[in-house]
Amino acid sequence: MNEIDLSLYLVTDNSDDVDKFLNTIEEAIKGGVTVVQIREKTADTLDFYNLALKVKEITSKYDVPLIVNDRVDIALAIDADGVHVGQSDMPCDVTRKLIGQNKILGVSATTVKEAKKAESDGADYIGTGAVFPTATKDDADSVTKDELIEIVKSIDIPVVAIGGINLDNAHELNGTGIAGLSVVSAIMSSDNPKKSSQELLNIFNS
Repeated sequence: MNEIDLSLYLVTDNSDDVDKFLNTIEEAIKGGVTVVQIREKTADTLDFYNLALKVKEITSKYDVPLIVNDRVDIALAIDADGVHVGQSDMPCDVTRKLIGQNKILGVSATTVKEAKKAESDGADYIGTGAVFPTATKDDADSVTKDELIEIVKSIDIPVVAIGGINLDNAHELNGTGIAGLSVVSAIMSSDNPKKSSQELLNIFNS
């Protein structure tokens, strides 16, 4: 089991303006982000690889784990700290074999059954959501607060909540037992990503 602080888990969105994208990530880390997941759904492999290397320079500088979404090949190519897979991606147990025991492996799960299977297949943590309506992932399944609590209780590995979490609703997740908040727009679209990160972390820790 790889230990990881999931308190504030940043998932990146599209990187049209690379300089702004990288600056946002760095400012968010300065504000307290504990994990960064790079997610590029439409980028070519070479573009994703080159961008991931730039992000890794930043995360390494601050000693924050970098997780690559879906792409095991990119994660291995840049020697990222881990990879996150969904239910329609490379199976968890196969991913674990490919990345080895020392890399972090996260799995998306929306049911107790999926969470238990991910745990037994070698996942280090579970991402569960969408806990609120979200615009960044239009195919996201929704998970109620009660379902979230049930998933947290059903497994021994940590659970991070994702989906539409922002400064206005993050407090609603207090008391669910989650290990952290996973956010996209609340930080990536913020005019002040450092301040937004600090505020989200304060809500989570309150």
